[in-house]
Parts: sequence; structure tokens; C-alpha cells
Amino acid sequence: MALTFVTTNENKFREVAIIAEEYEIELEWEKRAYMEIQADSLEDIVRFGVREVCREIGRPCFIEDAGLFIYALRGFPGPYSKFAFLTIGNRGILKLMENVENRLAEFRSAVGFCSPGGEPVVFSASVVGRITYEPRGTGGFGFDPIFEVDGKTFAEMSTREKNLLSHRGAAIRKFLLWFKGESRQDMGG
Repeated sequence: MALTFVTTNENKFREVAIIAEEYEIELEWEKRAYMEIQADSLEDIVRFGVREVCREIGRPCFIEDAGLFIYALRGFPGPYSKFAFLTIGNRGILKLMENVENRLAEFRSAVGFCSPGGEPVVFSASVVGRITYEPRGTGGFGFDPIFEVDGKTFAEMSTREKNLLSHRGAAIRKFLLWFKGESRQDMGG
């Protein structure tokens, strides 16, 4: 039986599918939008979203939400990262960071899983890096070209390399380890 990942983002699905292979878990892509509440917490957003989408599709599933939290901008764009990316993009963030010395930022990820009739379970992780002065790299998506860890932006890394260092990779691994344990219990193992 495949594990259902609900997202409209093909790039995100590809990243997560590579990690799922490491755990010998087959992913099924449910390409659908779901309601995202406006909240300051990624955990609250995924808790609500996964409960709603699980009720809609009627089977166990998980979702993931991420945000870029820039220290000098008091955590902006945070849980509003998708909106900020779609409206001002990487160039807009770099414009906001002009003449700012503190380039520290944190990418955070929250993964929510829910089974029909059950309560959502949430797994979180983050990675600290810095905002570059210009976009670099051609890989990745979203803010990847301006977020640097260990001297490279996420957009300069292969997907496997990014998955080893990223917020999403860490949160997905926490979830999949838990899921494998839960699956063994369900099968009496």
C-alpha cells in the first residue's frame, strides 16, 4: 500500500519521493490543493490542513508546509513564504535585505499526517543558513537560490545533497521513521 502525499508542488513531491525510497516506502501523489489557514505557526497550518484533506479523500495522508524565517526581518516571510514568493520573489527579498548585515535565516518545515477518524500527528525540523546577496544556482525552487548552507545555496545542490541538509528532508525523515514504526505495529510486528 502506498503512502499518500498531498501537494500541488511537483518539485516538493520529487524531493520527498527520493527520501521515501530510502525507507522503502512507495509514495502516491495526490495532486490537489487544500485549505490553508492563516496562522503564525506552520504546525497549526499543517494540523488543520491534513485533517481537512484526510476527511476529503477518506484515506491516510500527509502534507508538508515550509517557511523562510529571516532574522533581520523579524521572521518575515515565515508561514507566508508562498505568498511572499509569488508577490515579491527572490529579488524582492534581496531588495528588503539591501544594506542589512545580519543575513541569518532559518528554513522551517512541518509535516502533518492523519488517518480517517484520527488526530493529526505533526513533525517539525529547521535548518539555519544565510540569505545571499544575489541568486545562485539553477536547481531547487522557491527561495532556494538565495538560501545558503555550508557555502552553497539549495539551488546549487543536487536534490540528494539538499535533502541531506534541508529542513524538509529532516522533517520528512522524522515522519517516515515514525510511520514505519506505526506500520509495523499495525501489522502486529
